Amino acid sequence: MAKKRVDLFEAGIGIILTFWALIIVVPFFNVIALSFSTEREYLLTPYMFFPAHPTLDNYRKLLSESRIFIGYRTTLLYVIIGLPYNMLITLCTAYALSKPVFPGKKLFLYLIIFTMYFSGGIVPLYLWIRDLGLINTIWAVILPYGVNTFYMLIMRNYITALPPSVSESARIDGASEWRILFQIILPLSKPILATFALFFAVDRWNEWFNSMIFIRNIQITPLQLILRSIVLAAEYANTQAMGTAATIGALFSKGIKMAAVIITMAPIMLTYPFLQRYFVKGVTLGAVKM
Repeated sequence: MAKKRVDLFEAGIGIILTFWALIIVVPFFNVIALSFSTEREYLLTPYMFFPAHPTLDNYRKLLSESRIFIGYRTTLLYVIIGLPYNMLITLCTAYALSKPVFPGKKLFLYLIIFTMYFSGGIVPLYLWIRDLGLINTIWAVILPYGVNTFYMLIMRNYITALPPSVSESARIDGASEWRILFQIILPLSKPILATFALFFAVDRWNEWFNSMIFIRNIQITPLQLILRSIVLAAEYANTQAMGTAATIGALFSKGIKMAAVIITMAPIMLTYPFLQRYFVKGVTLGAVKM
């Protein structure tokens, strides 16, 4: 009887998870299909999984914009510079706060947690960046976002859970704190580091808000803002052409928008499989102890 109840429970969970997966997967495949479809086909079948007459026109129109390569270059620069910066600051902070004896440890920890709920706001941030002379530079986007408090706390919990005898034996042998961190703690923390490297890379890749505020130079505008301007221009041109005989097939703004979504998602989607084996382990190991 108990076995039957367990089977029914597992079957119910399976149905719920299947339904939830369909909610996520179906729109995703629809986006891919629309990016390869024409406007005529979209008007006939707005919800599709496989376009009857696939075309690359939407991608050609999108990639014909030279600005898109500037956006890719800038966003890659944000990831290449910002990711090591994020990981170094977060790892050092987590390691320091994981120490059992640390002067003012609780005060620092509470002050850091305080920032999860309250911030100074965008106006003080803008004034600070302006006074530092960083407006219209990539550093205005990279430097303010050094540590994600939530990620740091999970990493701290992970380091705290490591056997203290490992670092103590190294300390007895004369190793400095920096050597313990980079030669002992770092190799033991590969799962959590790989997980948060992916998180920080996604955050940097999707960066657009600070760029919208601080960047006016097209040469250092990130991909997301450039794609947004291209899509808005396509929608405006489509609206202006509405009602004319050349409207259908001339410019499919919906298809261009979906192609922009795919172009934005592709690099992260291709990166994720290489870090997937660390993903679940890294999150769960650091999320237990506080």
